[in-house]
Amino acid sequence: MLHIAPRLNRIQPSPSSMAGQRARELRAQGRDILALTAGEPDFETPEHIKQAAIRAMAEGQTRYTDVGGTPALKEAIAGKFLRENRLRYAPGEIIVGTGAKQVIFNALMCTVAAGDEVIVPAPYWVSYPDIARLAGGVPVFVDGPAAAGFKLQPADLERAITGRTRWLMLNSPNNPSGATYTRAELLALAEVLRRHPQVWVLTDDIYEHLVYGDAPFATLAEVAPDLQERTLTVNGVSKAYAMTGWRIGYGAGPAALIKAMVKLQSQSTSGPNSIAQAAAIAALTGPQDSIATNRQAYRARRDTVIEALNAIDGIRCEVPDGAFYVFASCSALFGLRTPQGTTITDSDDWVMHLLDAQDLAALQGSAYGVPTHFRLSFAAGTEQLLEGCRRIARARAELSGQPLHQEPQ
Repeated sequence: MLHIAPRLNRIQPSPSSMAGQRARELRAQGRDILALTAGEPDFETPEHIKQAAIRAMAEGQTRYTDVGGTPALKEAIAGKFLRENRLRYAPGEIIVGTGAKQVIFNALMCTVAAGDEVIVPAPYWVSYPDIARLAGGVPVFVDGPAAAGFKLQPADLERAITGRTRWLMLNSPNNPSGATYTRAELLALAEVLRRHPQVWVLTDDIYEHLVYGDAPFATLAEVAPDLQERTLTVNGVSKAYAMTGWRIGYGAGPAALIKAMVKLQSQSTSGPNSIAQAAAIAALTGPQDSIATNRQAYRARRDTVIEALNAIDGIRCEVPDGAFYVFASCSALFGLRTPQGTTITDSDDWVMHLLDAQDLAALQGSAYGVPTHFRLSFAAGTEQLLEGCRRIARARAELSGQPLHQEPQ
């Protein structure tokens, strides 16, 4: 009999991955499933990046690389950080992983001991808590109030820190809410962190280039240079360059931390894909015009979805500043009943109703720590997005009864 290690009971399958799998299964059954769950661009990887991969294969770059990434890619990453974020890193302070998720996994597995606490502001990317748990740590959830744009407030951070706190996870722009911290907001959090030198910060900047407001992107190590020595800045090529399947992420931080992460990686995946690393060099050092073009398209899609959702009775959605998701409130629907007699009590019920009644796959906000909301990705064509909103409107029209509370005007 197979014995599954008890540590696996600490975690759940990734809700976003499972949602995509479920949509594919239902399509295979013949259902017309419209999935607005994907956390990846629907654009093609730029041609010059593909050509770089082809050249790498032709030149024989098909062998193992250094565990922490090729020297050439580390140089390109260091150049990106200096050029775009005014951050200086030596090669020994950079690691390349098989996606940004592996970099985050490496960091927590190397530094979190049993009972150590990891502060996870909600809403959060679904993998943060489970990676902390798998490392033996305890995720400490701190709500970013909707009224404050779903952003962590300094006073709440202060209250959450204890003697066991090891990390603060900070994701900006945020998945799922799109919340984007300004320079001033990061400085206010830095004031708290300066009082607690045992707390390290992991800044997940994977959506850095998808910011739609006037304020420029800022990252903690940039605005608070004195905290750079205990900050791991994580990024990757997946979102900005439409390279999700290439699986290249990277992180930069103190050499001692990076050395430990490379040691762990040497006993797990070893070095990242050699061809994908060559492509990532082309992404970081080649033409950057696709970023602005894609960002403009995302912004137009965002505005289209926001307008359509806010026209639906009981759905309210604030305008996200970044990423490619809308995080809409469905709490005004709680207490209503489906034609089958099921009462909508949380986002899980609402998302299941969308799938059962209208063949629309969305993601429940409870997966992100906010059960009053649901997430839609606008990394899809405009007609798909409009059809998704039409299906949401039809699903809402099927509900009956009295809501538990009235949506404020």
